[in-house]
Amino acid sequence: MSMVALEPVLSQGEQEATIDRAIWHSTVRGGEAQADEAILKGLIERHFKYTGSTRARNLLDNWVASRSKFVKVFPTEYKRALGELNAVHSTKPAKEKVAA
Repeated sequence: MSMVALEPVLSQGEQEATIDRAIWHSTVRGGEAQADEAILKGLIERHFKYTGSTRARNLLDNWVASRSKFVKVFPTEYKRALGELNAVHSTKPAKEKVAA
């Protein structure tokens, strides 16, 4: 068994239709999970904003084609842990969630 999975970076619509939200990422601890495409594009947009990188601008200008060139490296143990954390969080009663 491999320690990582190499997956395509799906469009937000594709990810919503095919990937359980339990294993989506958040860029902020405890924050709302985001689609991989939104996270990746946001990182490139910030890179462009702060550096003026022409490569970043080209990627953003041709986003549909550019996105397909990226690969998501997803450690299998991390994927499992995300699923477990979400399962524990979703089974807590509403009162406990508010207190936490």
